[in-house]
Amino acid sequence: MAAKSQLPTVNTPVSAESSKAAMHPAVYIATWIALSSGVIIFNKWILHTAGFSFPLFLTTWHLVFATIMTRLMARFTTLLDSRHQVPMTSRVYMRAIVPIGAFFSLSLICGNLAYLYLSVSFIQMLKATNSVATLLATWAMGIAPVKLSLLGNVSFIVLGVIIASIGEIKFTMIGFICQFFATIFESVRLVMVQRLLSSAEFKMDPLVSLYYFAPACAVMNAIITAVVELPTLHMSDIYQLGIGTLILNAAVAFGLNVAVVFLIGKTSALVLTLSGVLKDILLVVASMVIFRDPVTPLQGFGYAIALGGLVYYKLGRDGVNNLLAQVRYHLCGGPRPEN
Repeated sequence: MAAKSQLPTVNTPVSAESSKAAMHPAVYIATWIALSSGVIIFNKWILHTAGFSFPLFLTTWHLVFATIMTRLMARFTTLLDSRHQVPMTSRVYMRAIVPIGAFFSLSLICGNLAYLYLSVSFIQMLKATNSVATLLATWAMGIAPVKLSLLGNVSFIVLGVIIASIGEIKFTMIGFICQFFATIFESVRLVMVQRLLSSAEFKMDPLVSLYYFAPACAVMNAIITAVVELPTLHMSDIYQLGIGTLILNAAVAFGLNVAVVFLIGKTSALVLTLSGVLKDILLVVASMVIFRDPVTPLQGFGYAIALGGLVYYKLGRDGVNNLLAQVRYHLCGGPRPEN
């Protein structure tokens, strides 16, 4: 399950012997990319190919599963021990966690609804605007000062997505609106989390955050699901899809949250961002192969502009120059660039 809020790293003491046996960061990157892409493709298959058109139920099930698993992990593992350092009270939970959970829930609902109408490749292109929406939300909510110079950077992302939208063959306004609101809700959620974590008292990694957010989200989604989908959802629909399929789907989604913790802990939030760009590219290609989603040359051109703008926005000029120097060093040799 970010500019987005920076997530704290997971600081775990490592001995000299264990550090030698530690896995290469590429393993964590590959695992996160595989799980992140797997969740998206799996959800698309369930909601579209398998004909299980109940995105609200699917989202609720993911959150119920996450609630159960985080409670079990809190009881039997040490991965959630940092929650004891969070000064969580009932008042803080109702005033901070529940509103964040509401926007989290809405973003998941709208995001899953979009898969009923749009191709995976086009949804990934639209998600390139997440950083733009988050930046605007930080300005609107007073978290960061307005810097008009940043508008030039994010304009390339918007321009690229507009071109990609023009080139989209299967454009559907309902799906576009669903993804639009999913982006808005997610950006507001991230800014609210950033504001919460700006206090020195609250330091939560993604897994601890899920420990607190999942129950609130599950209750909210369950209420909406009971009103909207439950009248038409029958046990025969669940049996036709397969209970094992639902459990596996929720396990992959939960595994993604665990992978995020380890990826940030072993690398950095910046590596997570850049890995996300690579994941998006691979996912567009995968959707073309698996779901036969057509991608026109104009759409690819627009997506390339959006990705370029996204990388420049995340790294800045110095970061891009340093990245290019690192690439030249590894490919051509020469003096080692500064990190």
